Amino acid sequence: MLFRSFSAAFLAVAAGSLFAQTPSATLAVDLTDASRHILHATETLTVQPGPLTLMYPKWIPGEHMPDGPIQNQAGFIITTPSGERVKWERDPVEMFAYHVTVPQGVTTLNIKMDFLAVSGGSFTAGGSTSNNLALLSWNTLLVTPKGSDPAKVMFTPSVTVPVDWNFGTALEATSKQGQTTSFKPVAMDQLIDSPVLAGRWFREIPLAAEITPKHYLDLAGDGPEDIKLSQEHIDEFSRLIRETGALYKSRHYNSYHFLVTLSDQVAHFGLEHHQSSDDRVAEKTFVDDDQFIGNGLLLPHEFTHSWNGKYRRPIGLATGNYEDPMKGDLLWVYEGLTEYLGDVLAARCGIWNNAIYRDRLATIAAYLNDARPGRTWRDLQDTATFAQVLYLTGGAYDNYRRDTDYYDEGELLWLEVDLTIRSKTDGKKSLNDFAAAFHGLNGNTGPMVVPYDFNDVVKGLNAVVPNDWEAFLRARLDSNESHAPEMAGIDALSGYKLIYTDKPDYWSQLTESSAGVGGIDARYSVGLQVDANGIVQDAIIGGVAYKAGVAPGFHIVAVNGRAYSAALMHQALQDAAGKGPAVELIVENTGYFKMIHLDYHDGEKYPHFERVPGTKDRLDDIVEPMVK
Repeated sequence: MLFRSFSAAFLAVAAGSLFAQTPSATLAVDLTDASRHILHATETLTVQPGPLTLMYPKWIPGEHMPDGPIQNQAGFIITTPSGERVKWERDPVEMFAYHVTVPQGVTTLNIKMDFLAVSGGSFTAGGSTSNNLALLSWNTLLVTPKGSDPAKVMFTPSVTVPVDWNFGTALEATSKQGQTTSFKPVAMDQLIDSPVLAGRWFREIPLAAEITPKHYLDLAGDGPEDIKLSQEHIDEFSRLIRETGALYKSRHYNSYHFLVTLSDQVAHFGLEHHQSSDDRVAEKTFVDDDQFIGNGLLLPHEFTHSWNGKYRRPIGLATGNYEDPMKGDLLWVYEGLTEYLGDVLAARCGIWNNAIYRDRLATIAAYLNDARPGRTWRDLQDTATFAQVLYLTGGAYDNYRRDTDYYDEGELLWLEVDLTIRSKTDGKKSLNDFAAAFHGLNGNTGPMVVPYDFNDVVKGLNAVVPNDWEAFLRARLDSNESHAPEMAGIDALSGYKLIYTDKPDYWSQLTESSAGVGGIDARYSVGLQVDANGIVQDAIIGGVAYKAGVAPGFHIVAVNGRAYSAALMHQALQDAAGKGPAVELIVENTGYFKMIHLDYHDGEKYPHFERVPGTKDRLDDIVEPMVK
C-alpha cells in the first residue's frame, strides 16, 4: 500500500480526492465457474501507443514474500478495441513482466485472463474455491503498467456470481444487474486490499451494532449447517469489536468485514486487509467447540492487523507498489506484536478463558525455551530478515533451522515488554498505553499507511515509561542463547513460572485428540513429534531420540514389540518413568529397519504456567477486559 504523507491538507481531502480521479481501468470478474476451480476476468486498461511493460502483482502486502500466484494464471490474451491480437513477450529475467507494443491510434487494451484456483499454488490462492464458495483476491486477475502508482491507478470493478450465491466485501456496491454487481471506483491498492467472499451458503451477521463504523461477520460454508454459529459466539465477536476500540482508541476503516471461509476444501490460513480479513478455517470450526477454541486466535489476530500492519506498517514493508522487494526486519513488530495482542484480545472477548490463554503461552514458551536449538546459530532478528524464505520451510528439523519464529517469540518479547511496563509503573501503565498512542495516532481515519522504523518503536515505548528500550530489544533480537532470553523476565514478573508435568496442557490435549492430528507431542521428554501413523515429524537436535538415532521422516512401526499407536507410545513413556524399562522402537527409514533404544526414565512432560505464591498475578491482569 502506498505511503501517504500525513499533512493536514492531505487528511482533509484524502477521502474525496481518492475517488475524484478518472478511472483508468475496468475489471470484470466472473465467478460462475468457481465450482470448477477457474475464475475469469476481463480488464480494460487505458494506455498510450508504443512500448509498454505490464506487471502482474508480485509482492502482496501481508504475505511477506514474492508469491503473487502467477503460476496459476492462464488464458492471458490482449486485444485492441477492434479485436486485433496484441502479442506479449515475457521478460526473460522478471517473470512477472510482460512486454507489448501498443499499436498507433490505440488508447485502450482489452485483457482477458483466467485464474486456476487449484492446489499447488500460492498458499493464499491455492484451493480458493469449492463447489459452493469462492474467495476472490483481485490481485490474481489484473495487470498494470510497470511503475504505476497503486494509489492513482483507478479501477471500476464488478463481480458476477452464480445463481443463488451471495457475497461479502468491503467494497461499496453501486448497482446490480442480474448476478453482476458493480462497485464504486477505487484505487488499485484499495482494490487489492478488498477481497470478495462469495458462496451458496452465505450469511452476514452485524456485530456490535451500536458502534460506527459498522462491522460484519461474513460466512461462507460448504453446507448450510456450517454457518449456524451460536449466539454466544456472535456475542464474543461483538465483544472483540468493543475491546479493540478500547485498546486502540481509534478505527482506521470505513467499515470492516470478517470474511470467513468454512471449508475443508481450501487452504487454511488468515490474511489481513485494511477493511476486512480473509480467514479460512475448517468446515466445522464455528459449530464445534474444540475447533472454535483451537482457531480462536485467528480473527483477533487478523483484525489487529488493521491497526498493526496495515495502518502502522514497517517502512521496509511500505513499498507503495507490488514490484519492489519488501524488507521484513521489523516483522517481530508487525507479526509478533499482533500475535501477542491478538491472543490477549481472544481472552478479553471471551473466546478463551484465562486458563486456556495461560496454556497457550506455556506451549509457546516451552518450545522456544527448551526445544529450539536453532536459536544458537539463527537469532530472532534473522527469522524476520529472512522471512521471505522461511515462509517456505517448516517440518523436518524445523527446531534446528527455525522458521517464522518472529510470530511466537515475538509474542514472548512483547509479553515481557508489557510485564516490564506494568512492573516499572506498579500497574499504572501497560502495553495498552503504547497501543493506544502508537496505533491510534491521529485518531479515527480512513484506510491509509503510516510507516515506522525501529527508532519509532523505541520512542513510542519511552513515551509510556522511560527505559533503555533499544538495548532491551536488541538484546533479545540478537541473542544466540540456547534458551529464550525473554523467559527470565516472564518468570520474574508474570506471577507464574514455566514447569512441566505429566498432565497434557489444553493445546497438547487438543492436538493429540482424534479431533486434532491424533499424534503425540513428546518434544519435552524424548524430543519427538510423531503423527497418528507413526511418522516422525520432527526430532529435536540433541534430544534423547535424536541421540539414539531417530530422525524426521522415520516411520515408527513398533513400540516395545507391538505395532505402533499413539496410545502405546504414551504408555511406554509412562512405564519407563523412574526405574521402568527403556522404550524400544522399531523404525523404518527408506526401506531399512532397525531397533532404537531410548534410555529415558523421566516420564511424559507437558508445559504449564504454575502460579508463584506471594507475587502479583500479572497474566490475569493482562487479559482483564477493558470494556465492562
